[in-house]
Amino acid sequence: MLTINVESISEVVILRCSGRIVCGHETALLCSAMQQESRNVVVDLTEVDAIDAAGVGALLSLQAAGVYLKLRNPSRQVREILKVTRLNSIFEICESQSIDETKPLMQEGRSDNQSERFTFASSLNA
Repeated sequence: MLTINVESISEVVILRCSGRIVCGHETALLCSAMQQESRNVVVDLTEVDAIDAAGVGALLSLQAAGVYLKLRNPSRQVREILKVTRLNSIFEICESQSIDETKPLMQEGRSDNQSERFTFASSLNA
C-alpha cells in the first residue's frame, strides 16, 4: 500500500510518501503530483521501503511532464535502485531532517499552507 500526504507551502508541493512505490500503486504518485498547480515537487521518500520499475517510471514520467522533482531522504534500498539505474545523476536527491532545510527551494512571502492525504490500496499483494 502507498499513502501520500500532500502539503503545499508557497510555490512548492511536498508529497510525503509512505509504503511501496510499486506496480499498481505508482499511479497514486502520478495523480497526486499532476493534480497540483505547482510544478515544483519534493517527493519525501523517508518512509518508502521499496520502489520498482513502475515506481521509477512514474518519477521519470513526472519529470518528462515538466514537473521539477527533488527526491528527499531515500532509504538505502531506494537509493541503490536509483544508483543501479543511474537515475541518481538525473534526479536531485537531498538529505534533510526537516522541511525547514528544504525551504531554499521555496519562495518566501506566501503563507498559503494546505494539506491533503491520499491513500491508495490495492487488492494486489505486491
